[in-house]
Amino acid sequence: MFMAALDVFIVNVAAPTIGSELHSSGADLQLVIAGYAITYAVLLVTGARLGDRLGHGRVHLAGLALFTAASLACGLAQGPAQLIVFRLVQGAGSALMIPQVLSLIQRTFTGEARARALGAYSAVLAVGAAAGQVAGGVLVSADLFGTGWRPVFLVNVPVGAVLLVVGRRVLPLGRADGEERNRPLDLPGLVLLAAAVSLLTVPLVLGQEEDWPAWSWLSLAASLVLFALFCGHESRLARHGGAPLIALRVLRHPGIGLAVLRILAVMSVNAGFLFALTLHVQGGLGYSALRAGLGFAPTAAVFGAVSLTWRRWPASWQRRLAPAGFALTALSVAVVGHAFHDGGDGGAVLYAGCTGVGAGLALAFSPTLTGALATVRPQDAADASGLLATVTQLGQLIGVASFGTLFLNRLESLGVPGPYTSAEAFSACAWALAGTAVAGAVSGLVLRRR
Repeated sequence: MFMAALDVFIVNVAAPTIGSELHSSGADLQLVIAGYAITYAVLLVTGARLGDRLGHGRVHLAGLALFTAASLACGLAQGPAQLIVFRLVQGAGSALMIPQVLSLIQRTFTGEARARALGAYSAVLAVGAAAGQVAGGVLVSADLFGTGWRPVFLVNVPVGAVLLVVGRRVLPLGRADGEERNRPLDLPGLVLLAAAVSLLTVPLVLGQEEDWPAWSWLSLAASLVLFALFCGHESRLARHGGAPLIALRVLRHPGIGLAVLRILAVMSVNAGFLFALTLHVQGGLGYSALRAGLGFAPTAAVFGAVSLTWRRWPASWQRRLAPAGFALTALSVAVVGHAFHDGGDGGAVLYAGCTGVGAGLALAFSPTLTGALATVRPQDAADASGLLATVTQLGQLIGVASFGTLFLNRLESLGVPGPYTSAEAFSACAWALAGTAVAGAVSGLVLRRR
């Protein structure tokens, strides 16, 4: 799980080195970064359903093997086209292995043990995102044996090999019992959902690079149409006694609707903050990959610590943790934006703000995910896992696309790039991020069912 989350972001700080060594165009680099996320998001629900039919442990290991092999191929790629293709394959491997993590938690643990496992899941998921920036900066700057950017991919190979050996010993490899094992695969639903997610994600990740051409807006509009067709197909299938791709009872489960909204907000803010801050400190302030990466360490460390400990806090606080987390995130993002207002490096205020962002996002995300999944029935584990994993990934894509576009457009409108203009662009982005966090804080007032 940590490797997959790491790989969404680890390439960000390595992108300039990849571009210079492989003579890649801007579009090539965008596809290297985004290709992984596209196939990851498109195939997540499919991966969840295959786990139900073939066995969650078995499909997890198959995805891990594909991910590890693709990581090796990425590290050995000799040109941008090869690297793009292998990144797409790497994303497919993640889509197979990641939904099984939540499903295995749901099927293996109950009660307090399940809540603790979900807390660990939350910590690993978001710490991986911030740690990707840190690890990318460290590995690129180290230039191990003169390999430049290649270790950001090759580091997965020995870890994946060890996990394959250990996984065969500790994971349940059998198939699901009863009706879930024999539940038919909804192929029309799969095609509709994959097409809808593809049409949504491709313009989100490529639109800014291509200056938002007409095809990107047409693609976004078409995705809405296909999502509507998918929902209609699933409803008809359920009414006629079929087996929809996502069981409607999961969507009606108390708390799932609010959880979807909050997780979208959390992951959008998380990804948008990391991406915009990377653009500012590397592009505007001229930080090295190492210095830029290490700047995210407080966010990652605090997110992990809070995710693993929040359940020990007084029970009377539990329902208020998510709104309080969003409020703390909004305040902390605004603090970080203000820290750069004079074109400087932010000093101690920057690190205090990043620490607050990590704590706030953890409080918003971990209780939300745990509360939504703690009472889901084991037979609905794959549906809930695929749904929330897809929402998590879409939130990250939306965050990078929307807040990255805001930063770059604002920077372009201010004229000559530099520390001051970059700080102004980041400040505008910080206010938008804070506004999104505030929306997350008040979302529970709109959707009261938990």
